[in-house]
Formats: sequence, C-alpha cells, structure tokens
Amino acid sequence: MDKLILQGGHVLQGEVRISGAKNAALPILAGSLLATAPVKITNMPHLRDITTMMELTGGMGVRFVLDDQMGVEVYAEDIQRFEAPYELVKTMRASILVLGPLLTRFGSARVSFPGGCAIGARPVDLHLKGMEKLGAKINIDNGYIHATAPNGLHGCDISFDTVTVTGTENLMMAAVLAKGVTTLHHAAREPEVVDLANYLNTLGAKISGAGTDTIVIDGVKELGGGQYAVMPDRIEAGTFLVAAAITRGKIKLKQVAPTTMLQIIHKLTEAGADIQMDDNTISLDMHGKRPKAVRLSTAPYPGFPTDMQAQMIALNTVAEGVGHIVETIFENRFLHVQEMQRMGAQIVLEGNTAIITGKERLTGAPVMATDLRASASLVLAGLVAEGETTIERIYHIDRGYEVIEEKLSQLGAKIYREHS
Repeated sequence: MDKLILQGGHVLQGEVRISGAKNAALPILAGSLLATAPVKITNMPHLRDITTMMELTGGMGVRFVLDDQMGVEVYAEDIQRFEAPYELVKTMRASILVLGPLLTRFGSARVSFPGGCAIGARPVDLHLKGMEKLGAKINIDNGYIHATAPNGLHGCDISFDTVTVTGTENLMMAAVLAKGVTTLHHAAREPEVVDLANYLNTLGAKISGAGTDTIVIDGVKELGGGQYAVMPDRIEAGTFLVAAAITRGKIKLKQVAPTTMLQIIHKLTEAGADIQMDDNTISLDMHGKRPKAVRLSTAPYPGFPTDMQAQMIALNTVAEGVGHIVETIFENRFLHVQEMQRMGAQIVLEGNTAIITGKERLTGAPVMATDLRASASLVLAGLVAEGETTIERIYHIDRGYEVIEEKLSQLGAKIYREHS
C-alpha cells in the first residue's frame, strides 16, 4: 500500500486551487440517473470515491465521456440494471444515494446496505421510512434493500427525526419525479444539499427551500439534460487553511466559496490568523506567529463541520494554550487522537470531548490513517513535526483529497508518496 512521507518544519506559502466538492459531486452523479438527456458536469474532482460512483452507475448502463478540464458528460438514457452490488457499496456509504433516483424513475431498486452496516448504526432507516411514506414497498433480504414502487411515488410530508444529509438528498431526488408535492421538514441545510437542488433544477426539477430546514419539491414528469459546475470543496479549502495556520505560513486559495466556510474562517481568526476574502478567494497570513488554541463544538450546518474536527485538533496540538473540541455528530471519530499522541501530542479524551494542551513542536513518527479526515489531520501534524513522519493506509486520503501531496509540495512542504 502507498505511504506518505513528510519532513516537518517547513512554512507553507503560495497559492493553491481548490477542487470541486466530493460531497456535492457524489449526489450530483447519483442524481444524473434521473436525466433522460445528456448532462455535462464540470469542476468534477478526480477522487477514488468519484471513480467508485462512476463504476457503480456505469454497471447500470450509464455512459461517461471525460475531458481534460475536470468535466464529464453523462448519458443515462439507457439504464438496464437497477442494482448497487455490495462489492462497490462496501467501499463508500454515498452509494445509498442511487436508491431514490432508481426508485422514482424506474419503480425498482436493489441496493446493498452501505459498508455492510447494521441498519441502526447510521440513519439509513430514515431513508427507508421516507421512501415508504412516498409509497415504496421495502424488503430487506441478505443485506440488500429491495425497493419497489408499482404505483409510482406520491408526494407527502416527511419529517426527519434527526438531521441527515444523505437522507435529505436521497428523498429530495426520489420526490423529484413523484406525483404531487413533497415537503421535507427538519432537512439538512448543508451547501452540498443546495448544490444538488440547483443541479436538479437545472435539469427541470421544481425544488425550493434548499438551504433551509424545509424543502419543497413539486414533482415533474421527467428531467432533461443540461450543464452544471460542482461547487468548491469547503473541507479541502479548510484543510489547506489549517495547513498554513499550523505552519505559521501565508496562503491564498483560489476557486473557493467563502460563504460556505464562515464557521471555519471564524475559528481560524480566533486562532490568530489574518484572513481576507472576496467572492472566490481566501487569503490567510499568520505573520509568522504561533496559532492560539480554540474551543469548538461540531454541529450540522451552519455549525462547525464534523469533517473539520480532526484538522482543528491538529492545529490545537501546537497552539498556545489549551483547546477543547466537542464532537456531537459521530461517535468513534477520535481515532486519530491515538496516532497524534504517538507524535507527542498532549490530548486527553473525556467522552466526546478532546482536551488539547498545545506544545511548540510534535515529533515525527510512523502513524496509520483510520478514515478520510483523520488521515488529513495526520498530514497536518506531520507538517509541524520534527523529523520524518510516515503515514500508512493513505487510500483513505485519496477518497477525498485530489493529489494532496502535489498541492502541499507546491506550497513548500517536503512530502512525497512512496508506492509499494
């Protein structure tokens, strides 16, 4: 397996272009199953998860034509199979997003449980309850969800018990071709949900209220074609801002959407960063100073994103003072802490709270990535560790960051990939 090897202690400076958002591109690709005419999607990130979603939908009969400008043409007119097999779904939870489009357009879908998980572990049950309210019949057999809608789907009111991003997206897509009006209450407000709604509206859907907790979908007979650009990745952007802040550097991000990142920007300003922004750029300058420790609690959008929690822990490990970070979204999302402790980080876990006492420098060590954002946080720690840090199992990072070692190298980091 590939490894990343870093020599720490180098200040990051320069400019970097931010890629399209993985968490927007995946549902947009799934939503393309609804289109009866060709679609062109631009600003598509080149990531393992994107390749997996294309392989998944390609197995159903979707055809793709890629260009050299991060664009992909999607042809979903001739879909033959309505199944998402376990072999692909197990590697990526977002595969569940094909359920709504297949069900509403073709009246049938057979989708493996994501990651082979038990239904209670994450709120896949919220997706299924919503589909049943829309008129679907759900059978669960041998780890597969088999959904049918022999009489079509019909609009209704759906209220989520808890905020679920993929549940909101899945049911929004299912409702697009349902008869009548569907209202989603307690819906997720994430910018990626808004991006999906804007994409579907470009193809002829009638969706209003995305970005609020009440989304209204007026069903239409079919969706046509069109062209759409995926929004910038706010988590990649936040990770690079932290990389500059943790190394006391100066960075300019291009092709970003600052309005989707206000909580991240606010916390980095608290940490002592001088931040300037306009419509599509963000500049951060630490003026050579060590960051200050910050306190935060993760929350659904517009709160602080859980996908930036690990990166902020990394920042606090070398900050002045004591930081407190509370994780409210996912259990078991502190697996990176043990690896950072191997690098000398002073972190104490109390339930869902990490208490971090900052120190001047960390020490390089061999560490292992446990998930996508944890792997990014270990890269950040390696940037400020004395000596060499080796990060194993970096296939996690390739799921969500486009050539991270090349982008960091352009900014002055000493990092390279070792193929094995």
